[in-house]
Parts: sequence; C-alpha cells; structure tokens
Amino acid sequence: MFADDDGRAAVRWARRATERALGAPALGASPPAPSPPPSFEERRGAFVTWKRYPSGDLRGCIGFPRPVLPLGRAIAEAAVAAATDDPRFRPVRVEELPSLTVDVSVLSPPERLPAPGPDGVVVGRDGLIVEGRGASGLLLPQVAVEERWDAATFLEATCEKAGLPSGAWREPSVRVLRFGADVFRELRPGGEVEREPLAVSPPAGRRPPRS
Repeated sequence: MFADDDGRAAVRWARRATERALGAPALGASPPAPSPPPSFEERRGAFVTWKRYPSGDLRGCIGFPRPVLPLGRAIAEAAVAAATDDPRFRPVRVEELPSLTVDVSVLSPPERLPAPGPDGVVVGRDGLIVEGRGASGLLLPQVAVEERWDAATFLEATCEKAGLPSGAWREPSVRVLRFGADVFRELRPGGEVEREPLAVSPPAGRRPPRS
C-alpha cells in the first residue's frame, strides 16, 4: 500500500507540475516547490485525472500503465498531458485550474488474470487492461465502482475502451491484465487530499456471505 503522506504529496506534485506548465500561480495547499519523498524515485505506473468541481465531470485522464519511469516524473508528465493532451477534451486553460480537482492513481505492475473472464476480476480492487488486434484499453479500478458495474460489465467495458467488441476477452489472441491502484484525490481544488475508498465486491460467480 502506498503511504498516505506520499499520496498527498503525489496530488500536490501533480497540481504544481501543471501550474508550472501552464504558467499559473500556485493554488491553495499546493506548495511552491515540494520536495519529493523517496518513493518518487521508484519506477511505478501512475495515472492523473482532472475533474470539474463540484460536478466531478471528467476533464482529462492520462497515465503510464507500466513502471517505465520514476514515479515523480510519471506523475508530473501524466498531470500535464491529462490537462493539455487528452484527445477527448480541449486543453485546460489557466483560468480553469482553480475550478478543477486532481486525482492521482499509483499503480501496481499489471499481471495476467488468474482465472479467465469475470471470475478473475474483483471490482474495487482491480483495474483492467485489454490488449489485442493491435489495440489496447485501460480502465482504473475506481471507474467500476463509480459506475456500479459488476465484474462482467467492467470486463466488457474495458474491451470497448480498446475499441474491441465487448466479448473480445474470450478470444485467445486477446490479453487481459489486472492491476491494483492506490488512489488519492483533492476534496476541492487545491485543498485537502484523501485516499479514495473503493468498495470491494466479490468476484463474479461468488455470492457474498449472509450476515
């Protein structure tokens, strides 16, 4: 588990990197020049998500699924790219930053599902990557929780994110991987940061025990 103090630093690091890139002044609790913790030297995957406040509507999300960069660099590059290079949205303007919150997801290395299909997926714990036919798609663990999907729907949605049919995970040539994430988010723009709690559901095909 990624430490809470390091998670708070990660969120503020993401905001400051974006403020510097856009030439914006520091906002709220975002420090002018934070010193990165030692964990930022480790190679980790990371995603950064910008959202409109208070609606929570997505404004941009980009990251590195695999541990190819030191975490501090991955967060900074993903934060700026999510704000300026997400092809689904126009670039964030300087005057928008005070009305956006930022989330940082620190990822564990992806691994193949231990069981095929939904039986190998735990909603609230797992993020998914689908790769095949020259395409790939990724959905973070919190997406399934926010959308209230079960494991089967989450798997199908990740296939669709890759531009594949929803049942493409059944094809032998299609790879499905899972990963974990520690997610930290601002409660308001530039404000307090908390770890995002994710409700874990049993894998598909298993009923929860009766209370």
